Amino acid sequence: MQEQPLNIPEGSRKEVMAYLEPFMLNEMSEYLKPVEEMWQPADFLPDASRDTFFEEIRDLQESAKELPYDLVAVLIGDTVTEEALPTYESWLTMVEDVDKNEQGGWMRWVRAWTAEENRHGDLLNKYLYLSGRIDMRQFEISLQYLIKDGFDIGTGADPYRNFVYTSFQELATNVSHRRVAALSKKSGDKLLAKMCGVIASDEARHAKAYMSFISQAFVVDPSEVMLAFEDMMKKKIVMPAQFLRESGEPQGDAFAHFSDAAQRLEVYTAIDYVDILKELIKEWKIDQISGLNEKGEKARDYLMKLPDRLLRLADRMKIPEKQYNFKWIY
Repeated sequence: MQEQPLNIPEGSRKEVMAYLEPFMLNEMSEYLKPVEEMWQPADFLPDASRDTFFEEIRDLQESAKELPYDLVAVLIGDTVTEEALPTYESWLTMVEDVDKNEQGGWMRWVRAWTAEENRHGDLLNKYLYLSGRIDMRQFEISLQYLIKDGFDIGTGADPYRNFVYTSFQELATNVSHRRVAALSKKSGDKLLAKMCGVIASDEARHAKAYMSFISQAFVVDPSEVMLAFEDMMKKKIVMPAQFLRESGEPQGDAFAHFSDAAQRLEVYTAIDYVDILKELIKEWKIDQISGLNEKGEKARDYLMKLPDRLLRLADRMKIPEKQYNFKWIY
């Protein structure tokens, strides 16, 4: 028997988030793995305790030499994005209408999610350092700027908009890391391919979790969730590294060049954006949601027509062919 929408005031989220808390606690084990069973960065990196340490680094650097310039640039952008984790954790703890009890479902989820995500930046950062191709000081300046500058992703402190954003964003990072893995393997860097592959797998699990939160919210507050989804798509889902900059350059300048490189390589494109939107519409069964009010129905109509509109725009996009010279790369 399907649960009925909760009788809550329009725009209120508190009762819905209280309803979701037990679900988060119960389902956490499905979407997050026990610490002792997870991969760690040390599983993939040269071990300084072994006699073969310097030989392993030489092998890593030889493979890294074969990576195309644009691919290295995309890898750096992905790494800086992963390393800006303090921004994302603080953002998630500021979500309104959730219980801030340290043992409650929301705070336990945020901490466990952060702990898993933290491994991604650690692994990629160390790979970049060992590769010998990166000006690490320039990389670290960009990272410090990105954390200092924060971000504005259009969600405010609204849990529904936050869950829509994280559902979309985790799917996007899965695509990006998966494609970098494939291109790295093609270039002969099997180690980097493995690294990006396991990171992509984590992102896919996390995406399923956030999508499940929205699915549950749709059951009890369909119109408000639909309006939140519509609002986020009207604003457009921006990447968390949209303010990425290099030393001495304007805010967001490096992100534009990073994005161009990603599109030239087809690591993440406008078509991928549309495909992710289609996946969310299908996952959340947007065409079948019942109990919508008039605004909710209009929002549904907008969302159902949006993929075709975006595809027409994507077909007209021009990607700069000229390669940009980043300060990050020797």
